Amino acid sequence: MEHDNFSISDLAQEFDVTLRTIRFYEEQGLIEPVRAGRQRVYTRRDRARLKLILRGKRIGLSLAEIREILDLYQRANDEAGQSHALLSLLLQRRQSLLQQRRDIDAVLAEIDTLEHHCLQILATGENGG
Repeated sequence: MEHDNFSISDLAQEFDVTLRTIRFYEEQGLIEPVRAGRQRVYTRRDRARLKLILRGKRIGLSLAEIREILDLYQRANDEAGQSHALLSLLLQRRQSLLQQRRDIDAVLAEIDTLEHHCLQILATGENGG
């Protein structure tokens, strides 16, 4: 999109989200469209922030973490500081996901063991009965 202003429908369609989702991020103060009467008018800045919010949600960051990154950029206009904070959050998220993967693998191994045990009992019961 080449223009400077967007409607809520434009953004919802572009990012494949609901109007409600965009309104929610507005209620949370993450995006701040201007009003033209009752209509919301979103700027390129709002569009960029929405894109970052959705990317953050996709990788599992909380709204508080996303707000921290957005606020850091807005306050200092400091890409290096923002990148450092984001890198820290990403490393934490990676560690959390790796732990979840280990936990899931352990549960799946336990399920495999129990499944094998149940199948053995059923096979023995069928042959013995």
